[in-house]
Amino acid sequence: MTDFLLSLQITALGMGLVFGAILLLWLMMVLLTLFTADKKPATDSPGPDPVSESGFKAQAAALAVAIALAEQGQSSAHPLPEPPTALISAWQLGMRTRQMSEKGNFRKR
Repeated sequence: MTDFLLSLQITALGMGLVFGAILLLWLMMVLLTLFTADKKPATDSPGPDPVSESGFKAQAAALAVAIALAEQGQSSAHPLPEPPTALISAWQLGMRTRQMSEKGNFRKR
């Protein structure tokens, strides 16, 4: 009975250490992100114009699609032909080898 209680105590101690380490790492990550996060200045100056920025993004996306379509039309890639089928499969070869060794017809060199 004492061995059982000792094993329960060791298990509880180990689990406590694991969860304590997880909580400590979580706390360190929270503190690290709290202190190293980029702080936005409290100025009233307007940022980049959202209309022109979204226009540039749309133009870039349209250009990327046009280039991809042009490359797709010029692609010389073609599917590879399937290899010819073997006369016997690997499973059949293994079974035949086993049968031959059981019958004694298989000579080792």
